[in-house]
Amino acid sequence: MTEFDRHSSGGIPTLDAGADPASLGPATPMSSGSIQADEFALVHEHGLELKARSQWAYARKRFFRHRLAMASLIVLIVILGAGVFAKQVAPYAYDQQDFAHSGQGPTLEGHHFFGTDVLGRDYFSRVVYGIQTSERVAFLVAFLSTLIGTLIGAFAGYYGGATDNLLMRLTDLVLTLPGLAVLLTAAAFMGNGKPTRVAFILAFLFWTGLARIVRGTFLSLREKEYVEAAKAAGSGDVRIMLRHMLPNAIGPIVVNATLIVGVAILTEAALSFLGFGVQPPTPALGSLINEGQNVSSTMWWLVTFPGLTIVLIVLCINFIGDGLRDALDPTQRRLRA
Repeated sequence: MTEFDRHSSGGIPTLDAGADPASLGPATPMSSGSIQADEFALVHEHGLELKARSQWAYARKRFFRHRLAMASLIVLIVILGAGVFAKQVAPYAYDQQDFAHSGQGPTLEGHHFFGTDVLGRDYFSRVVYGIQTSERVAFLVAFLSTLIGTLIGAFAGYYGGATDNLLMRLTDLVLTLPGLAVLLTAAAFMGNGKPTRVAFILAFLFWTGLARIVRGTFLSLREKEYVEAAKAAGSGDVRIMLRHMLPNAIGPIVVNATLIVGVAILTEAALSFLGFGVQPPTPALGSLINEGQNVSSTMWWLVTFPGLTIVLIVLCINFIGDGLRDALDPTQRRLRA
């Protein structure tokens, strides 16, 4: 049955878009002349208001109904929030040593929730600061690669011709490069392993996939009627791309940017594990696993907790990306979770 909401100010019932007007009851016969004054007042008093919803409102509603994505979003906010407020969350400094409690397993005593390493450093604090480092690298990589990929893909798809060939051949060239070899070589030459440098190295390789997606989207959008109308109205190319075409391509861009965060965290952890990423004393999740691998048989917590943190972050990001893809797809009619 159709439900009607009472208007807050005038007691006017409202009808959601798509509801059957017949549910209001039988229509009153009307004469061929003008509506009488009392009938007009009755219609005005009990008039209907259609609730208009934008495409973003429908996307937001679909995402909120995606239970797995919402649960992952809550968990991810908790984890990343701990990294942002590491100084307030961590019970110790990441480099504080306590030889009296070195090699201690996970315990509530002394707030050593993840145990301590061979130097007595609290591993929960080091993991929290490692989350801070990883998210700093990941979000910078996502921003830079999304910006580069969107610009290159938009120009290639909108202008086509020689511009498209030049930009796509550049994209293909970067795609043919062996990713791990380039990352290791660049990290070795750049040295120091600061998080910002690692982020720039990763962003150099991660923009290619998004550029191809945006190019394909813009190739389709530039043939639409509203783009032709904007050109006829005298709008410039930049205005057409930013005002008319980019909003219609924002769905794939957002989903891809979300997934890049997870890939960047995994890649940064792998580089740090191999010794080419973020270097000590700055804590990183990959380097924490590397530090504990030699004593993993006796101090299992030194490898387990950083590894579980990486897996949990990446899983949450992938589930959120899956929810965003379903929510932003206008053809999606069913929720899979």
